[in-house]
Amino acid sequence: MIFSYTKNEIRDLIIAFIVITIAFAVSNVGLSIYGFISILPIVMVGVGVGFMYRELGHKYVAMKYGYMAEFKMYPIGLLIALATAFIGWVFAAAGAVKIHADNISEEITGKISVAGPMANMSLAIIFLLIAALVYPYTAYSRLFELTYLISTVGFSVNSFLAAFNLFPVYTLDGLNVIKWNKGVWFITFVLAITMMLLSIFIGAENMVRLIVDLV
Repeated sequence: MIFSYTKNEIRDLIIAFIVITIAFAVSNVGLSIYGFISILPIVMVGVGVGFMYRELGHKYVAMKYGYMAEFKMYPIGLLIALATAFIGWVFAAAGAVKIHADNISEEITGKISVAGPMANMSLAIIFLLIAALVYPYTAYSRLFELTYLISTVGFSVNSFLAAFNLFPVYTLDGLNVIKWNKGVWFITFVLAITMMLLSIFIGAENMVRLIVDLV
């Protein structure tokens, strides 16, 4: 399997990454230039990387099964993301991986679809572990403090992205997954929802402290 990109795909990924990063930064700090500059690296890694990782997860699995897969941005979706950022909540429909094939089975479609949320969940766990590793050193280094902030945001955002995209409704991954295998959908959905609820009600910071205390 050759994991390749077209020129248009690289362009679309870069544009979508930039727009999503700007939109989430604006949604958090509004029009404050200082706030925007301060939060940009946190959002760029915590949110932007999660978006990219999810789409590449779809692409990787599709190509693993021998299909040509290419990310296509949605210009209108990107404009909506920027517009909604000013009300403090980003509706991000940046684009999707398009598979060039006449007929794909529900099984393969489901596996391609579940790859995105699973990529987000795995990335969320990686972010949480990184946060736990650097947490004891945040008081001594600005770099460790920034890494900690990026990682806690990354855990929360990627948990949300996984849970949201597993809802079995039109255009979201969950619908294809549940059509293929209800058991797989249920397990991944419960895991994603649990992670999201933990980030909301306990908080990534408190989860990190619990991990550090246990270790």
